[in-house]
Amino acid sequence: MAQQQVPARITWAVGVLDVQPADQVLEIGCGPGAAAELICARLEKGKLFAIDRSESGVDRTKRRNAKYVAAGRLTVRQIDLATLRVPVKRLDKVFAFNVNLFWVRACADEVALLHERVSPGGGVYLFYEATHRDRVPQIVEGASAALTAGGFRVSVVESRNPPVIGIIGRR
Repeated sequence: MAQQQVPARITWAVGVLDVQPADQVLEIGCGPGAAAELICARLEKGKLFAIDRSESGVDRTKRRNAKYVAAGRLTVRQIDLATLRVPVKRLDKVFAFNVNLFWVRACADEVALLHERVSPGGGVYLFYEATHRDRVPQIVEGASAALTAGGFRVSVVESRNPPVIGIIGRR
């Protein structure tokens, strides 16, 4: 299978995530699997648990990253975050790109689940494409409030090119 291109916005966000070889990572909304590909390439002893509500997202991620699934570094499941049972006791990092849950509706239960599972010193990294500049303040405010209410310390990072905003909640 030909190497698929990874969008610059995903490359930048995964760079901010700073995956370490032994990290236990959860990706929410794995979609086409581009972020999973970059994350798994940095893992040695660690693992990525990727979820998506969409069957096609799960299938695309599995196909794109078949070598990581076969190596045991990647597990992909079709599931909603609200009903997730993470297979590891502690997560080092949680990654999501363009997952609107965190800023468009109440998500206290989901954030509480993440806070319970993220190791002290670990973090939740929420990234959003910032091509609609008028929406950025609403995204930052909503996601920051959700993470803060769930017990995370929040910081914001931004890239102009590619246009991406990141809301990072540290435990």
